[in-house]
Amino acid sequence: MAGINRLKNQHLLWRAGFGPTAEQSASLDDTNPKKLWKQLLEKSLGAPTKLNVVSGSFDDMLMGAKDMDGIKNLSGDQKKAIRQESVEDLKTLNLKWLDEMVSSDAQLREKMSLFWHGHFACRIINIYFQQELLDIVRSNALENFGDLLKAVSKSPAMLQFLNNQQNRKQHPNENFAREVMELFTLGRGNYTEDDVKEAARAFTGWSFDLTGQYVFRPHQHDDGMKTFLGETGAFDGDDILNILLKQQQAAKFITKKIYKFYVNDTVDDIHVAWLSERLYNNNYDIKKLLEDIFTSDWFYDEKNIGIQIKSPIVLMAGIRRFLPMQLDDEAGQLLIQHLLGQVLFYPPNVAGWPGGKSWIDSSTLMLRLRLPQIINANEAIDMLPKIDDDAMMGRSFDEEKTFKQNRAFATKLGSATIDWSNVIKIFKRASMDDLLQNISPVLFQTKSRVDETLVEKYCNTATKETYIETAVIELMSTPEYQLC
Repeated sequence: MAGINRLKNQHLLWRAGFGPTAEQSASLDDTNPKKLWKQLLEKSLGAPTKLNVVSGSFDDMLMGAKDMDGIKNLSGDQKKAIRQESVEDLKTLNLKWLDEMVSSDAQLREKMSLFWHGHFACRIINIYFQQELLDIVRSNALENFGDLLKAVSKSPAMLQFLNNQQNRKQHPNENFAREVMELFTLGRGNYTEDDVKEAARAFTGWSFDLTGQYVFRPHQHDDGMKTFLGETGAFDGDDILNILLKQQQAAKFITKKIYKFYVNDTVDDIHVAWLSERLYNNNYDIKKLLEDIFTSDWFYDEKNIGIQIKSPIVLMAGIRRFLPMQLDDEAGQLLIQHLLGQVLFYPPNVAGWPGGKSWIDSSTLMLRLRLPQIINANEAIDMLPKIDDDAMMGRSFDEEKTFKQNRAFATKLGSATIDWSNVIKIFKRASMDDLLQNISPVLFQTKSRVDETLVEKYCNTATKETYIETAVIELMSTPEYQLC
């Protein structure tokens, strides 16, 4: 039977990453959580390889326009072709990043990048801009929050999404300035409407070019005096961000959100106060904040283990990590993201995915419980995602066409070949009579356990190997497996 060491190590691997691989799982009874944390950190310290998926045809179409005015002068068919190619490339980027979450040793970096992907929520259909923003997030995920904030704020993706290209001297657009405070740094209620107006003036002139490069346009910038959060000067956008970082409220806001993502939706105010003070005094060093969390005794308290609902991306990546598989057509994973409510690069709004209990409703729970069996048995999915132009990756379809397309996706999704060798090795010493008692603690983080008699009814007992394979699929298809 698995012991407390395994429970703690699995807790760390699910929260700091996307769960254990079968190969890792074999040694988790004998590994110290602090030693495992050091391994996670060390493997995530290197700079990530940029995920570059822009197709040559998209490059040719876009570069043919030469500049922003050229884009405006393109025909409707030309614009449609660019948009469609960008949508296809975004799908490729989605799947490539999901593969990184599954296969990369840099689990800590990719999980933190997923957090920032929701924190700096951005939904635009421009592969250049989204690709650059993802590279900013992944490169800075474990570094300095101030550097990350400034890089994201100057990214064309965010400037376009929050309308700052419309923010000009004497004609300010307040959207960007407001969200920088409300969603990125301070939280609602910690600034005034005058602060929003003054910050918007400071961000005038922040723009970008066709290739996704930040451009400052001085003739559009309001260089007059401004008063922001009690300070007065001829501030520009960088000054505003620096003033925001000087506020201890910024450290509190970020820490609380990270605590809820990694530890518990129910916030422990004492722990968050201590963590946020440390983050502020450490000049917003993200690695040190995560170390404070993952090496603390309270992180491993019983109340924090097995109580978090896995997000759709975490669920999908976790299954693939434990059950390495060859997918004949990976595009079926896009349908699963649609159906479960978390499509990478398509957050529901500027606030990102709310998480927690919002991941579960009657339809999503049924699919979650069926997912391991669908993959293992090559089943099709008859469910239909909501018809939503954004949720459909930038394209709208009539209901009949949508149904046919998704049925095609479902057929492809079922073509998966699972490599069971490392899973079987974990339980090689267990007898047939003890297999379920050994498998359950490897898959579950919850104290509750399923009825073993019921599970055994669906297990193939022809050989030890078939027993293990069918038992794993059945246990993954339970409500307990939805929690980590």
